[in-house]
Amino acid sequence: MAKVTAIRTDFYRVPLPVVLTDAKHGEMTHFELVTVRVEDSDGASGVGYTYAVNSGAEAFAVLVDRYLAPLVRGADVDRTEQIWQRMWWALHYAGRGGHATSAISAVDIALWDLRARRAKQPLWRYLGGYDPRVPVYAGGIDLEFPVEELLAQADRFCKAGFRAIKMKVGRPHWREDVERVARMREHLGDEFPLMVDANMGWTVDQAIKVARALAEFDLVWLEEPTIPDDVAGNARVLRDGGLAVANGENLHTLYEFAQLIDAGAVSFPEPDVCNIGGVTVFRKVAALAEAHNLPLTSHGAHDLTVHLMAATPNRSYMEAHGFGLDSYLAEPLEVVDGVAVAPDRPGHGLTLDFDALRPHRIGGSQA
Repeated sequence: MAKVTAIRTDFYRVPLPVVLTDAKHGEMTHFELVTVRVEDSDGASGVGYTYAVNSGAEAFAVLVDRYLAPLVRGADVDRTEQIWQRMWWALHYAGRGGHATSAISAVDIALWDLRARRAKQPLWRYLGGYDPRVPVYAGGIDLEFPVEELLAQADRFCKAGFRAIKMKVGRPHWREDVERVARMREHLGDEFPLMVDANMGWTVDQAIKVARALAEFDLVWLEEPTIPDDVAGNARVLRDGGLAVANGENLHTLYEFAQLIDAGAVSFPEPDVCNIGGVTVFRKVAALAEAHNLPLTSHGAHDLTVHLMAATPNRSYMEAHGFGLDSYLAEPLEVVDGVAVAPDRPGHGLTLDFDALRPHRIGGSQA
């Protein structure tokens, strides 16, 4: 019975090649990355990570090093559910979500990677397996792009193999959003899957008004029309706006997803494996969505998430996020004709180039 013997945490501030913008986070020049490496008594290892937009991720590293590592070290590597519960209740009073679940996520992902590597199986097969070919869309972070650059980006996405695209909305004057979506729809054609993302930029009444104005463009979904805390408001947007709604990237617990689903406030539940509590909770959200006959989408961390979506029968499109780690991976995820294929390498199969990341390292420690 293998035991966890070591945990190492590293904290990085990674520059983005292009300044990205959305309706709430403003200009994004970098993202913050926390990696966790675990080793067991047999010499096997696993890697997990989490991230934040612009700031805040250093707290994840502190939570792992100071509070979670002592709980995990010495634990049976196969008892991921028990380890998860230990971590959750250790941080519950201080967080019950937010920074706590992001920290838990990085450790949990590393443990699942370790388990699948020990079993010599790719993670998607180890989780039960459904279909390694996962429909994927390109998630543009492009609110301030001029229209011509927006359309040029769409062409680059298509050339890169994507057959579905999401664009940002939530500009100060909503008619500009409608015009930009109209231009994208004309550029892409009537049958091309197109999503829009407001990043919580509107009030409920604004969201309903803009959703109705966008209905003619046959969108797959409107994402995060308003703050996720307003469950009743999101239900109103879905009921009265005339568009399907994707939501969940800013939800940090299984219970928040249950509330959103029970209220009829979401069409496409959208967990992020890096903040929902890792693989352990992502799977539970997927099952919850399936029980309510809802298709699952995802947010961020596409190189990890492809395994989870490949093990999920009710999956829809997976997001390929702008905060990708492609420059730091030995084998980045490939997209061909609208599909990403989960790799057959053991575990999640990610080989991070820690040497390339080293110039961006801010801190971390070895527990």
